[in-house]
Amino acid sequence: MSEAVAETVAGRFAELYGSAPDGVWAAPGRVNLIGEHTDYNDGFVMPFALPHQAVAAVSRREDGVLRLHSADVEGGVTELHLDALAPESDKNWTAYPAGVVWALREAGHAVTGADIHLASTVPSGAGLSSSAALEVVVALALNDLFSLGLRGWQLARLCQRAENVYVGAPVGIMDQTASACCESGHALFLDTRDLSQRQIPFDLAAEGMRLLVVDTQVKHSHSEGEYGKRRAGCEKGAALLGVDALRDIPYDGLDEALARLGDEEEVRRLVRHVVTEDERVERVVSLLESGETRAIGPVLVEGHASLRDDFRISCPELDLVVDTALTAGALGARMTGGGFGGSAIVLAEEADVEAITKAVREAFAAAGFTTPRVFEAVPSPGARRLH
Repeated sequence: MSEAVAETVAGRFAELYGSAPDGVWAAPGRVNLIGEHTDYNDGFVMPFALPHQAVAAVSRREDGVLRLHSADVEGGVTELHLDALAPESDKNWTAYPAGVVWALREAGHAVTGADIHLASTVPSGAGLSSSAALEVVVALALNDLFSLGLRGWQLARLCQRAENVYVGAPVGIMDQTASACCESGHALFLDTRDLSQRQIPFDLAAEGMRLLVVDTQVKHSHSEGEYGKRRAGCEKGAALLGVDALRDIPYDGLDEALARLGDEEEVRRLVRHVVTEDERVERVVSLLESGETRAIGPVLVEGHASLRDDFRISCPELDLVVDTALTAGALGARMTGGGFGGSAIVLAEEADVEAITKAVREAFAAAGFTTPRVFEAVPSPGARRLH
């Protein structure tokens, strides 16, 4: 399938730019199994890559020109000049690939221009990191074409900088690292403070289970204010508690920390979520490594309750997915991603998938919500060259 996709994208590139590309690369979207809103608090996360990916056909240029085209956005080729790239100057989709070029050049890497054609199957606005996939695929292509010698985690850092500074979205490091570094059949246990990684085996099919993604079709945008407010609240909590980041509050010291926050009720809720979520990630790692995969279900449910009640970033559609799936026999379920819409994940026995999917769709119809998109999430490879 990857070969057919590569040929299609390369063919369209040739139509647009008049010659074959120097190569074709792919980078996946991701689902986060557990560890939500912990990454910008120096905490733990556990994403895995999806089969859905952004694919880029790219050729190198030497004249300081960047030409961009997307199969997924109406319009022709956008031409930009590298010397004119400036943070927050672009409010279109082109900000993501252009931001990567800007970040590479800012870091001293001699990127002299490129022609790029992109196509993506990562659902946009579904909390599955469509923007990180776009960034990482461009970064990997330029890393190869300009022989920059950067490793996956280094590319992830540069892509995060592109999104933080150039696009203006205060995202953490998880999405880009997942897209760049995940491995097939594994979840990535990532310490976002030192970027140390462990690949944790996560082959549900071998154990008779499935993980479903339910895209509620409710769109969100990280650049809008609520994400930034939560991040600022977490930073305030760390400052009030005298630590570098909420990661530094031990789980067994949480009650004492909350007591010290006094009447800062909103900050208390944010702190409680982050500290308990870090502990949930460690519990899931421990369960998976000891072969107790089904036992992660209740931990996922705990995570959803914390995101709903303490972080307050769920919505009626996400809550309906979780409640309906659990009633229909799911092992566990929770919202995933930034919140305020997007997707939920459902861990289920293979035999129960059909009934759970039907129950969720019927519940959405009864509530008058848009029909959700349901698909299986299979832990897939990270960014790589296809052609």
